[in-house]
Amino acid sequence: MPKEPINDGGPAFPQVIVRPDMTIFMQQGMTLRDWFAGMTMAGLSAMPDHDVTVEEEAEIAYRQADAMIAQRTQQ
Repeated sequence: MPKEPINDGGPAFPQVIVRPDMTIFMQQGMTLRDWFAGMTMAGLSAMPDHDVTVEEEAEIAYRQADAMIAQRTQQ
């Protein structure tokens, strides 16, 4: 059975680029989920005496990001 797609929150920093020849395109950048997870990782890494592996940090960071996205969609 296929997994349900993860709500990634969409692009965190989308940009519409207009070139001098008037060509327009959208640059998506990273997802909001990745941005939230990265910010959580930075916070976890800054904590002294935290006793978790990098893999555990990443798991915690993405769980936190998923919770933040879920909370955003409830408001």
